[in-house]
Amino acid sequence: MVSLVVVAVFLLQGALFQPPQAAAFKILPADQSLTHEQITRAAFLRKMAEVCRDAATSQGKDFTLPINSKLTATTVQRACSNAYSSLLKLSSFNLAIVQTSLSNAAVDRKQFSTAHHFDDEDFKNGRDLITKGVAAVKVSIKKGNYLSARTSLGIVSHTLQDFYSHSNWVELGSNAPFSTLIKPELPLDNLASPNTKTCQSCIGEDCSNNILPEIIQQKKLTSGYFHLVFPFKPSGKCSHGGAFDRTSSTEPTGGINKDDISSEHGFLHQRAADMAINATMELLEDIRLATGDQAFLRLMGLSQTSVLAFVIDTTGSLSNYITETKRVSFSIIDSRRGTSEEPSEYILVKFNDQGFGLVIRTGDADKFKEQINSLSVSDSLNPGMCLSGLLLTLTRAPPSSNIFVFTDASAKDTELKSSVGAMIESTKSKVTFLLINSISTRSQQNVSLSRSLSQSEIQLYRDLTQVSDGQTIDITNTTSSQATAVITDLITADLVTVLQATRNPPKAENFSFVLDPTLSNVTVYINGDSPVFTLYSPTGVSQSGSVTDGPLGSILTVGNLKRVKLNSAGQTGEWKISINSTSSYNVRVTGQSSVDVLFYFVEIVQGGHGDSWGQSFTRPFIGRNATFYVSVTGRDSVTVTEVLLVEASGSDFVNGTVKAVGATDFLVNIDRIPEWAFVVQLKGLLNDSSSVSRFQRQSPTQHKGSRITVMAQSQNITQPGVPLSLNFTVATNTTGGTYTIRALNDQGFSVSFPSSLILETGGSAQGSVTLTAPSDTESGTDVKLTIEAEAPGSTDLNYVTLQLTVSTANAIFSGCYSLSVCLSFLFFIVCHFVCL
Repeated sequence: MVSLVVVAVFLLQGALFQPPQAAAFKILPADQSLTHEQITRAAFLRKMAEVCRDAATSQGKDFTLPINSKLTATTVQRACSNAYSSLLKLSSFNLAIVQTSLSNAAVDRKQFSTAHHFDDEDFKNGRDLITKGVAAVKVSIKKGNYLSARTSLGIVSHTLQDFYSHSNWVELGSNAPFSTLIKPELPLDNLASPNTKTCQSCIGEDCSNNILPEIIQQKKLTSGYFHLVFPFKPSGKCSHGGAFDRTSSTEPTGGINKDDISSEHGFLHQRAADMAINATMELLEDIRLATGDQAFLRLMGLSQTSVLAFVIDTTGSLSNYITETKRVSFSIIDSRRGTSEEPSEYILVKFNDQGFGLVIRTGDADKFKEQINSLSVSDSLNPGMCLSGLLLTLTRAPPSSNIFVFTDASAKDTELKSSVGAMIESTKSKVTFLLINSISTRSQQNVSLSRSLSQSEIQLYRDLTQVSDGQTIDITNTTSSQATAVITDLITADLVTVLQATRNPPKAENFSFVLDPTLSNVTVYINGDSPVFTLYSPTGVSQSGSVTDGPLGSILTVGNLKRVKLNSAGQTGEWKISINSTSSYNVRVTGQSSVDVLFYFVEIVQGGHGDSWGQSFTRPFIGRNATFYVSVTGRDSVTVTEVLLVEASGSDFVNGTVKAVGATDFLVNIDRIPEWAFVVQLKGLLNDSSSVSRFQRQSPTQHKGSRITVMAQSQNITQPGVPLSLNFTVATNTTGGTYTIRALNDQGFSVSFPSSLILETGGSAQGSVTLTAPSDTESGTDVKLTIEAEAPGSTDLNYVTLQLTVSTANAIFSGCYSLSVCLSFLFFIVCHFVCL
């Protein structure tokens, strides 16, 4: 019973006893109202069109695209590609909009912060949030961390947009955005004082004139008060309004919010939304001027921002083969130099049997090659700390990086397998293991490295690459050039996954997949010990895996990997591949296409003023329902017919219920999260002007559920040189025992935490993580902190990820990281002790 009291007090202090917030522009579409996502997307499209128009004009080129409400990502990308010398990326442009919109939506989970929503006349703190957030965006761009910049931008833009819905700026007759909100050097003038009466009661349901005439005449700035529980507010003050605002029933009654057209001031909703779009564009222009056009293009996703990372074994076992490692690594670097796909950053992490690190980063390919060329080896022949080096790289590299691990030996630190898998899942990075074997020095016989390592050691590497959509490739002196060709394919831009499946234990099976007209360079990969397969085209033509060059494609064999490059003609339609093998195997079908699908698990918070949602940074709970957000990029309109969670190593699946929330955006509800690892599969129709085509995509990264709940106290700001302590709680409804705890951060800041917590079966335990940013850390630096809890015997693992900003100011909001998680978790704990 002690644990119940402790957890309940922690939750209540951390979340429930905080001032609540009011609603904002809606998150989910309703009637003809504009949502936060639509406002953000419109601002992105219009500002990007303006940037490209300016670039075209400066070069004497024509720019004929009208900048209005009819813009789409496709039309803007095409116009921008005409303005710039190289083709700009449509898929990454869509990705940037989605990433920003997700963090924008997540702000409504801060249910108890008036500053984040400009409620209760909290203008000073609201403006401070915006200006400090803008500083964080600029610092992240300066450091090349564009995902972090988009996350901060989404948070800032939500608060900025809410100002126009929750204040009386529009009612005052303003025709332009309130620029003071993004300029900290300007004073906040003419605010209504705490004792100034601002509203009168509405006449029935008519609130069109409830703001006092003298407030309008004197141009006094005010906003509505809101409380979910108590009806109290300062005398004479306006309320936010709405069915769940208890203060709106207190004189003066009614409200002034313009969140949608059904709100008390809904007659001004369109004007408020238009003002919010213009204000967001003004914010983007401020960032553009501060960072430059090239960095701004990368922020918007229109310019290549990929990261290439190498994790290299320097133990003695590799000393005879280091030359081959350097040769292969140089060929990977040179294959992209001078092209539109050249990485924006290179990362090097080395490891041996004694340790791992440091993290070496550079944007210069020649300097990166110099670092690799200077690598020396240790004298030991023992296995190295491979997974430790990989985990460090996953933690420090940006999400969606291409990571190559070079080794010829087994991993010393296999206990980190689950942690590495979880970090791959979280970051969506692609990991490929390159198993180096130099025949000329190892032996004179053509013995592959797969025979030098045990099957279990090889399988560990294969398991991790299957989670990440990578490959495990054996490289020998005789297969080096073929391996390089496969590696080059893996880092090609605009790669999408059409199908991936693993069978472990092995099983003879027929797999089908649909190829659509947007796909090119379609490739089938089959990884396993001598699988037998036959490929069938939509027209019934077949080709055996033993035929190197056949009617359907060409087959390249590199160790245990077979790559089938399909011929360019006659690809569209439903294909089949039959596979039989006596050992485990993996099949994967990829291609290049502008049409891709983005998947993110989200939390839906229901009640109060309506539904709100934001990205979930933890694994979903096994056996419970869950929701994820799906966005189809590369088209202005699509039809989704089916979304499934498909078993990664089997044929079972769970069907999802699809709800459209935009022309290419969908929320998918899953009744239960399965026990097994899964991929997300989507099927639908591409709606072109002249035809309709079937298409199919899968998530490149595998996902897992968990029976562990990890919940962390959230404080959004940490100060340089000042230790920040964050409380966290781990709970489970299954196995008790000693749970391993890890805390990782992407900046390499000093962090301390308990190495383990002891949980009783069905119980919970608390711990604390202390994070310290160096005293010279630049204000505005973002840091991502991940806290993991792993069950005894590595049978289960879950994590929670927090984002903090280093600032000289005190934190404005702290409390439970997620209200829905807090409430669900509190219910779980209470029910565990009371219901049983």
